[in-house]
Formats: sequence, C-alpha cells, structure tokens
Amino acid sequence: MTVEIIALVEKNYGQTILEEMNNSQGVLKIFNASGRTDDLFENKQFGDFGEAAIVTIVADGKYKEKIFDKVFNLCDLKNNNNGIVLMTKSQIKISKFRKN
Repeated sequence: MTVEIIALVEKNYGQTILEEMNNSQGVLKIFNASGRTDDLFENKQFGDFGEAAIVTIVADGKYKEKIFDKVFNLCDLKNNNNGIVLMTKSQIKISKFRKN
C-alpha cells in the first residue's frame, strides 16, 4: 500500500525536503511545485502574498510514519508556523492513465 504525504510550506523548505528525502527509504516519488499564498505564512515577500512550496511524496505505507516525521522535523513545524503536512489514507494501488 502507498500513501501521499503533502507539505505546504514556505518555499525554502521545499528544496530542503526534496534534497533530503529524494533517496530516502520508502520514498517512491517526490514532486516539488511552488506558488504564492496570502494566508498561511507570516513572511510575505510580495505584499499580501508569501512564496510557498507544495511537496508531494508518494511513499510506501511501511515507512509512512518515518517519512512524515522527517518532513515535519525538516520544516521545524513543532517550533515555527512554517506550513502544514498532511497524509492521505493508504491506497491499495496507484496507477497511471495510459493511452494506447
């Protein structure tokens, strides 16, 4: 089974997560995208908006807690309001749509 772990964090943490988790045991895929938000972060580089990273990790269910905790700690979420981390319920199978 697999899960998705999604982190919506300040932009600089996105690259940190990508570098630290890319070759971690249990990480099957990792994606990093960026955007802007007006309500999640105190640091706003663009007037009313702050830069954000959206990191999605597809993880083996056996390692989900370890991976979730590592992402949480990399972003120092226990001590700072740097974003949020979410985890989906376990998925039996993730498939790709393919045109034949």
